[in-house]
Amino acid sequence: MTKTDSASPFSLAEQAAEVIARVSGVPRHDIALTLGSGWAKAADFLGETTAEIPAHDIPGFSQSGVPGHTGTIRSIHMENGKRALVIGARTHYYEDKGVRAVVHSVRTAAACGAQIMVLTNGAGGIKDHWTPGTPVLISDHINLTANSPLEGATFVDLTDLYSSRLRDVARSVDPNLDDGVYVQFRGPHYETPAEVQMAKTLGGHIVGMSTALEAIAAREAGMEVLGLSLITNLAAGISPEPLSHQEVIDAGKSAEAVISALLAKIVAKL
Repeated sequence: MTKTDSASPFSLAEQAAEVIARVSGVPRHDIALTLGSGWAKAADFLGETTAEIPAHDIPGFSQSGVPGHTGTIRSIHMENGKRALVIGARTHYYEDKGVRAVVHSVRTAAACGAQIMVLTNGAGGIKDHWTPGTPVLISDHINLTANSPLEGATFVDLTDLYSSRLRDVARSVDPNLDDGVYVQFRGPHYETPAEVQMAKTLGGHIVGMSTALEAIAAREAGMEVLGLSLITNLAAGISPEPLSHQEVIDAGKSAEAVISALLAKIVAKL
């Protein structure tokens, strides 16, 4: 399958980009952001929203089925003159819609012209000094989905997948930002304490159910990637309390004003 094949995921991304350009009136976006749990308010700090499109009106997208995700695509005119494409409709791997659907938003962002992809999420922390509400930079990942968005003999170097340059920019805004290795599990169940210990033994510091597959697709598309996790809870076995999605939502709401303003300041410097 080639990128020019009419049935290819890249053709679908081009179709989606054409609709976004037509409806928004913006032929090209400079940067794209996927806003996960706790990060949605960042869009309000980025600049003027000039278009907001329901995701299900764009080819390849569907309404988000996860509480805490907006289900829209926004075009924002930033104060520095750049255009940001904000993706509030994320498809998770555990929804069983296929890897192509999981990374369609990233490929669409690339087709819209974005050179930088900012991926955010709410996740569990393994370092016990990370309190709920702590933003953490992603320095690398471990993909435990046993899958990849790359098809065929497509070999992509992932050495500096989460750009050290962009992390330096983020730290110029907040020098106290810690970083860690993100481990993507399949979900939707939370990890067991034993699985968290396995992730820790492998070198992981953050556990979640998104981001890694999207980051790989972004690198394939030639984009520079910045990843950030909001630590919404300590991971199973690290936390003395049972885990719940409500805890994730509550932690995100408590932290959203601070982390959203931080993300907007970082994006303004990218």
